[in-house]
Order: sequence, then structure tokens, then C-alpha cells
Amino acid sequence: MAEIPVEVAFALPERQAVVALSVPLGTTAREAVALADLPAHFPELPRDTFDQADLGIFGRRLREPSDQRLRAGDRVEIYRPLTIDPMAARQARAAREKG
Repeated sequence: MAEIPVEVAFALPERQAVVALSVPLGTTAREAVALADLPAHFPELPRDTFDQADLGIFGRRLREPSDQRLRAGDRVEIYRPLTIDPMAARQARAAREKG
């Protein structure tokens, strides 16, 4: 069976992991995440961090990652949930900058 090269990426504020894989043609984004075995790189995180996370390819969020078939060279990105509302973060930054 033909295989294609892809990458799976995940980052925390202090470190990141990019796992290069060779996957069978027809592999979905969600399947590639499972194959990357990121819990081994981030044992401090719950396993479901990766199982249900939003995914994207090159910064474009996927609506149906379980249906998205990968192409050679794709980089699957695993997105962390937001910890603060983006509007609140902007307001806090603006307040700090005004000093």
C-alpha cells in the first residue's frame, strides 16, 4: 500500500512536538493524530486532550477531522482549548500597555 509523509504538531506554551510520520494513503487527520502517539511526548496531559481536540492543517481548522483525508506533506495541528476569552485577553493587554 502506498504511504505518504505527514507531520502532526502540538505545542504547549513551554514546548512543542512535531512528529513526522509515513501513513497509508487515505489516512484521516484524526487517525494521524492517533498514530503520532502524542501522549508519550506529553505524559502530564490527559489522553483525551488529543482524542477530541480541534484539528487543522497548516492553520486552517478542519470541520470534520475524522473525514479529512491527508495529502503528502500535510501538517496536522492539534489545537488546545482556549483558557481565557480572547476579548478579555485583549482588554487585559490594553490595560497593561496603558500602564
